[in-house]
Amino acid sequence: MSDSPIFGDISLYANNFSYMGRRLTRELTDDIDAVVLGIPYDMATTGRPGTRFGPNGVRQASVSLRWEEARWPWRFVLFDRLQVVDYGDVDFQPGNDADMVKRVQHDAGRILAAGKKLVSFGGDHFVTLPLLRAAHKVHGKMALIHFDAHTDTYADGSEYDHGTMFYHAPKERLIDTEHSIQVGIRTEYGYDDHPFAVIDAATANDLQAEQIVQQIKARVGDLPVYLTFDIDCLDPAYAPGTGTPVIGGLTSDLALKIIRGLAGVNIVAADVVEVAPCYDQSDITALAGATLALEMLHLFVSE
Repeated sequence: MSDSPIFGDISLYANNFSYMGRRLTRELTDDIDAVVLGIPYDMATTGRPGTRFGPNGVRQASVSLRWEEARWPWRFVLFDRLQVVDYGDVDFQPGNDADMVKRVQHDAGRILAAGKKLVSFGGDHFVTLPLLRAAHKVHGKMALIHFDAHTDTYADGSEYDHGTMFYHAPKERLIDTEHSIQVGIRTEYGYDDHPFAVIDAATANDLQAEQIVQQIKARVGDLPVYLTFDIDCLDPAYAPGTGTPVIGGLTSDLALKIIRGLAGVNIVAADVVEVAPCYDQSDITALAGATLALEMLHLFVSE
């Protein structure tokens, strides 16, 4: 038997420690273009817990995507154009919310300040707030593209609450609501004074993906964009493994078409959150999260 590297490409299922089998490193060398980062946190969850296992679930599910070099329908091999590494998970004191926020802002800020694109895996949706803070320090005023069943603009939550991030983010001037949009919403919010544009799930399901993409692009314009995808934007038929499932959501097909349609938008960072593998024994939800993240990475180099 000939010698082979410890972590080779012979078997898809051996040594599956990182997202898409990418190199595990925290060295941000010049040849690296994009970084994936895990945030195993669910202390801000108000429904079912378990999203602390989301980053590992997404990484494990990504093994099913590794065999296809040029992912359909893209006409190029992603990793020929984009050098991606896995930074691993943010390490914070268990149960210490403030420490999590501090360390996320530090690690994400370090990655973004080095000029890298960033895709993060939650964790519950609260992690987007410290990620936005880190991105704002580097990119300034940003637009937000937000896929979710909930607007997460609720003012009556606690300091650490996965339903309040987009109440606080505009107040901290992290995002410009006049250029931000939420897609897939199907729970109550302040309809008369809501600062974000909304394409609710019922409307989205009656539209073509191209029509939704047109509205998103018109809204965000040329601003730097932060893209956040709460997996419960998908109908529970496509993503049962999440803490607050709401029926009537988007299909995985529609969501993928919309994400692909965002080619050309100035996306500087993105996340996939609220994957809770413990509620989905078949890994359907983790696979959806892993696939959405892969499409987001394609956006960084799409023409």
